[in-house]
Amino acid sequence: MVLSMIENEVTTAIGTPNIALVKYWGKRNEKLNLPMNSSISITLDENLNTKTSVMFTDKLESDLLYINKEKQDINSLDSPEKLRFIKKTLEFMRNKSGFNKKALIVSENSFPTSSGIASSASGGATLVFALSSALNLHLSKREMSIIARQISGSACRSVYGGVVEWRKGKKIDGSDSYAKQVIEPDYWNELRDIIAIVDGTKKKISSSLGHQATIATSTLYKARPKHADAEVKIIKEAIKRRDFQGMAEIIMKDSNNMHATMLDTWPPIMYLNDNSKEIIYAIHELNDKKNKYVAAYTFDAGANAHIITTADYADDVFDVLKGISGIKSTIQSGLGMGPKIKNNGSLIDVDKLGPK
Repeated sequence: MVLSMIENEVTTAIGTPNIALVKYWGKRNEKLNLPMNSSISITLDENLNTKTSVMFTDKLESDLLYINKEKQDINSLDSPEKLRFIKKTLEFMRNKSGFNKKALIVSENSFPTSSGIASSASGGATLVFALSSALNLHLSKREMSIIARQISGSACRSVYGGVVEWRKGKKIDGSDSYAKQVIEPDYWNELRDIIAIVDGTKKKISSSLGHQATIATSTLYKARPKHADAEVKIIKEAIKRRDFQGMAEIIMKDSNNMHATMLDTWPPIMYLNDNSKEIIYAIHELNDKKNKYVAAYTFDAGANAHIITTADYADDVFDVLKGISGIKSTIQSGLGMGPKIKNNGSLIDVDKLGPK
């Protein structure tokens, strides 16, 4: 009876990306997305979101996936690695449920994809959450975190809201590498992430390729994992104290350190552009003017800046960003709650078996 209810019903979930304050870069296991170091992040609110609709039906001969209305090939062995992980995840969860109908998945991002704003994090976490609900699996957050990690490492953090730690783990099978919530969103709801979009195009070097190249060729990288693990412990305690001064310098230094190892990679990986660098200088000038840390920049694998600040100083950050001509747009986000089911707004056209 439960299985008949699943068929042809559309389940829609919405989730959000996260921004790492201490980042992971480099994997000890590529297939399982096991990191060389632990990391800590904030989950963003629905000003940036991924919406994913899932339907299981016997009207399809094969699984179908659409991302931003573009059909993705998830059924070929020649598909990109991330798509193969999505297919593997779908098959794992379908087998776990005992339900063997084909799936139609339609997903859309409200922000630029593959540009360093963690679209794979929100996409992976939202997909796993939607599948768990659609298949009546009732998975725990820890279980979803481990599954989402295999689609995209940072997706394991977006399963939770608030501030989240991804524990690197030590086991070969990855069973102890999962995310855990540090604080709930309401604990420090004054925190803000102001995102400055300076480049909305897809990055030239994927994060997956970058991870491999940096480990293989960067001499600077050898010191990073141990240092990052130590920073996670320090910044976690600062966050629990709501101590912005104690976390701001770590955020900026960690971002600089990660990008330094990228630059030290051969051939060099340069995600930051001149506009990114202008933002870095501008934030340092703002902090000097205030005679304390009121904002902290951080960059993932892309040129777009995340400025971590508080509600009291958000306007100061916006004033600074207005003076930088290369910024195309800005987005402000608070702390988000993590994925949830939406009872309306399905992305699937049931009659056409495709996106609306």
